[in-house]
Amino acid sequence: MQFIRILLVFFSAVSFVGCTSTSTVGKLVGPSEVASKKLKDKSFPFGLNQAGGDFGQNMPGVINVDYGYPTEKQLDYMKSKGLTMVRFPFKWERIQRELGGPLDQVELKRMKTFVDAARDRDMWIILDMHNYCRRKINGTTYIIGETPEVSVEAVADAWGKLATEFKGYSNIWGYGVMNEPHDMLPSTPWFTIAQACINSIRKADPETAILIGGDSWSSAERWMEFSDNLKDLKDPADNLVYEVHVYFDNDASGSYKMSYEEELASPTTGITRFAPFLKWLKDNNKRGFVGEYGVPDDDPRWLVTLDVFLKHLQENCINGTYWAAGPRWGKYRLAVEPRNGEERPQMQILEKYKIANTNCK
Repeated sequence: MQFIRILLVFFSAVSFVGCTSTSTVGKLVGPSEVASKKLKDKSFPFGLNQAGGDFGQNMPGVINVDYGYPTEKQLDYMKSKGLTMVRFPFKWERIQRELGGPLDQVELKRMKTFVDAARDRDMWIILDMHNYCRRKINGTTYIIGETPEVSVEAVADAWGKLATEFKGYSNIWGYGVMNEPHDMLPSTPWFTIAQACINSIRKADPETAILIGGDSWSSAERWMEFSDNLKDLKDPADNLVYEVHVYFDNDASGSYKMSYEEELASPTTGITRFAPFLKWLKDNNKRGFVGEYGVPDDDPRWLVTLDVFLKHLQENCINGTYWAAGPRWGKYRLAVEPRNGEERPQMQILEKYKIANTNCK
């Protein structure tokens, strides 16, 4: 969700097509029940983005002022709804204060506290580096490859160290290498960055799934134009998952600036937007995941569009995480954190979809 999320930030798992299992929607396989980190041994739960660690324009910023992590309260609410997949955003600048340096131990402890709490509740985690293929240095934002310091090697180094720290956790569903790459430098394409991160992660962790978002804001609709080449990425573990984001307003940004009619929305908007990516998965025998989707809380017709979309995902053995939950959203219209003890309208749809089918061929 490109523009509105960036504005809010500045102001403040997985499934696959081609599965041959004969099971359908049923018992969720939790982290404590899984011996292997290969996706074939896991069920495909739906869940939420638990945002907060990605907030704030000050880097690294002050905890609980510029940004903050979700708590056990958010996990308990999710679990009460049967939603057990957490996409967990964090910032590169905070977890690794100096490029090429060690991970910040205070920040690492904060992240591990949340991952531990999720494991205690038998819930899955996707670690999501929420940086858009950029890093801020002394108040200036640089695209990866724009300076010698913000290099491909630098982000790969960060992921190698993160994988070393988290590879022992049984509830890490996957490593989300980068949220919404976009407008990359011709000299440093997203493909090159993604492959370097895969290589670095695999030196530390030979098994856990790696999630690769698409170029152009991880757009499902624009996948063939910007991300078709990602099918050529190499992973010695053969455990890559390709991530897209799908919003239903007219420009697919997630801003929802206008009314349902003015956004030219319909009940099947999500299916149409998702179609190029779904075809690509099937044509190339790849695995897919929808890391973000969301709708406003002020028109019930958006709920119908969300419902139709999630049913389509479930039937096609694709799961995902709604944008967004977490304690720092205030009156943001897409948020599903209860307000004053009252649930958000979107939750009545989300709690219908707890796990995706696993019998697609």
